[in-house]
Amino acid sequence: MTNAKDTAKTADVTVQEPPSLRKSLKNRHIQLIALGGAIGTGLFYGSSESIALAGPSILLAYLIGGIAIFMIVRALSEMSVEDPKAGAFSYYATRYWSKRAGFVSGWNYWFNYILVSMVELSVVGSFVNYWFPGIPQWASAAFFLVVITAANLLGVSKFGEIEFWFAIIKIAAVLAMIVGGLAVIVLNLPTDSGIRASFANWFALDGGFLPHGLMQRGDDGAWTGLLMALVVVMFSFGGTELIGVTAGEAEDPRTTIPKATNGVIWRILVFYIVALGVIMAVVPWNLIDGASSPFVQIFDSMGVHVAAGILNFVCLTAVMSVYNSGLYANSRMLYSLAKQGNAPAYLGRLSSRGVPAAAVLTSAAITVIAVVVVFLWPEFAFNYLMSIATISAIINWSMIMVTEMRFRRVVAAGGSPDDSALAGKSGREALDAIAFKLPFARVTPWVVLAFLAMIVVLMCFSASYRIAVAAGVIWLAVLLVAYQATQVRRR
Repeated sequence: MTNAKDTAKTADVTVQEPPSLRKSLKNRHIQLIALGGAIGTGLFYGSSESIALAGPSILLAYLIGGIAIFMIVRALSEMSVEDPKAGAFSYYATRYWSKRAGFVSGWNYWFNYILVSMVELSVVGSFVNYWFPGIPQWASAAFFLVVITAANLLGVSKFGEIEFWFAIIKIAAVLAMIVGGLAVIVLNLPTDSGIRASFANWFALDGGFLPHGLMQRGDDGAWTGLLMALVVVMFSFGGTELIGVTAGEAEDPRTTIPKATNGVIWRILVFYIVALGVIMAVVPWNLIDGASSPFVQIFDSMGVHVAAGILNFVCLTAVMSVYNSGLYANSRMLYSLAKQGNAPAYLGRLSSRGVPAAAVLTSAAITVIAVVVVFLWPEFAFNYLMSIATISAIINWSMIMVTEMRFRRVVAAGGSPDDSALAGKSGREALDAIAFKLPFARVTPWVVLAFLAMIVVLMCFSASYRIAVAAGVIWLAVLLVAYQATQVRRR
């Protein structure tokens, strides 16, 4: 009887499984997370910079850049469908490349989002001050940081729901602008510029569709043109790789990840190309000078003079969305790094809600320090720290493409995960069995890598981006030295 009771007690103990990540993200969450990740304040305010560089040919730049980012996300999703794990590309780099590659990939991405969150939280106060000028900017930053951090601790389903509604607001704003702009064109309504709204304005104004050519140097020594616009365009796509990060907590990654990924290309077409195309049809591109948002200008042309207030609200939600997504991605990245042995073990612990709470709080704490740096030394933060964030996107995308090639090599050798549909297969049979293949997988990674290398070269022609190239070399060296230091400490 005593042995039986002991056995029962033991059985009771073993039934209590340790907490694990919850697969609670539904298809609608992942679709909107992916879409929201590609729509930030850069579209609402930063698009004037890219339009000034290339004129109407910026549409071609977004198409070219969009195809490149689509292939990068397809490469990531190929691995995510077969081996859905938290940490995505960092985990894949460790599993299919090397532990060093996983360390560099994970910490590079984590630091990138710390810096992006730093910038977004440092400007959130300016949006709040539009309505409440008496509130200190640091107080606004602190409030939203605490609220979003608390929401991330409640569980992944809460994160997904919040991000879903943030994305809905941004989508509604873009669609309203597109519909309103089309109404101005079709109904031939008068515009503030006095120039008739028409798609013919793409070709008829000040140099035509390609006013600055592929690349030319202005009287001030600055380079402009289609190729230079590609640099700005590519960095506006940061965040689309969130699709891969969500795979480890998706209800059905084999269904939702391909749907979300294939939607990337039409999202880029609608929310960048169509939106900017309509803007330049209503507001002549040479009158978009960056003094105000192109979105405000088009609503003003329609007589909607409260547009500045509406856009301010949209940008406030966009800023919160970026920090919400960044904190989610960073917590999962730290969790994955801890499981790989590339980060302190405490970051791999989960709360009863299946949330890597220590990773969430650690990322939030470091973000606080980064925001304080912005307020105290803004020139240092924006000139030097953000240059690392800029180049880290190129590093991340490049490592995804290299990892995909390594993934295929491991799969062909019969090294697929045991819980994958590819388990037990090798050679051509295994490669053919990949559920969501990267198109033209033999050549696509090399083409994308060559394209990214071209972007780095083009960055050297821009004074504002040149420092990022130098910072990238130093940053990679720091990461590699840090990895070696962790290995020496363990010996």
